[in-house]
Amino acid sequence: MSLRTDPRIHVSLAHLRGLRGRARAISFRPGQPSRSILNGQHASKIKGRGLNFEELRHYAPGDDVRTIDWKVTARTGAPYVRVYTEERDRPVLLVVDQRMSMFFGSVHNMKSVTAAEAAAITAFRVRDKGDRVGGIIFDDTGLHEMRPHSSARALNRFLDTLAQANGALSADAPARTPVPLNRPVEAAARIVRSGALVMVFSDFDGWDEDTEKNLRRIAQHNELILFSVLDPTSDQLPPELDIVVSDGTLQAQVNVGDDTVRRKLTDFSTGRLAALFDFSARYAVPVIPLTTAEDTLPQLIRLLGGGRGRG
Repeated sequence: MSLRTDPRIHVSLAHLRGLRGRARAISFRPGQPSRSILNGQHASKIKGRGLNFEELRHYAPGDDVRTIDWKVTARTGAPYVRVYTEERDRPVLLVVDQRMSMFFGSVHNMKSVTAAEAAAITAFRVRDKGDRVGGIIFDDTGLHEMRPHSSARALNRFLDTLAQANGALSADAPARTPVPLNRPVEAAARIVRSGALVMVFSDFDGWDEDTEKNLRRIAQHNELILFSVLDPTSDQLPPELDIVVSDGTLQAQVNVGDDTVRRKLTDFSTGRLAALFDFSARYAVPVIPLTTAEDTLPQLIRLLGGGRGRG
């Protein structure tokens, strides 16, 4: 199998479309199962928003006790619950990183592949729920902006653009100055006003104070979820292996077996993740950690909980 046909290296449009049937296995519903990373403290902004009150009805075994209306229960002498339905046709913006910093993987997938698959699965799930799908796909040539729309054509355009950006990644690509992370984040802040759901799929290379400021601006009036795509480089690379790394202009050979080098790789990856989780803790923004060491869908099911075919 050539590198161009290996879905762990590059994803095709057909591959992304083939994820549609499996997308129903994940859930972004407000009432997340206990195992979901969106359940609890970091999901506070998600669980209480995007819902419409529908009716009061008698409590039934299995209902969430948190939905009991205690005032009505006390007045009637029988337990009642408040039933909500999710808002439909909400704008959802998927921001997907396909820069050269993502074209790396030491175990299973390239980071760019994990990000593309997670974004495609999410796009299908969002579209099935009746929400509008849009995206910002950014690589080292610039941004590809697609405002949220509800049509199948808009979803196909998003997937096609994503596949093209992923397929263009190559170790032989001409050196370019990487697009700063702040450019797509600023674009997302410009596109969404309020009531939208914004999801960012990236390794967050280039995170700085301006990134945090713009993400905070988005989170003030919208729901925000950050999908951090990591590669277990420092922990799982064979100690006898030498690798060649590049910043797009210069190349250097790195001896991974050197204790100092391995420690610096660990500090770099954990430091970036620490900044993300610090941001998450301060502003109640969920961070979903994805790894290139596993298939993408099982990770999403484990972290988000199963959809079981529901909203």
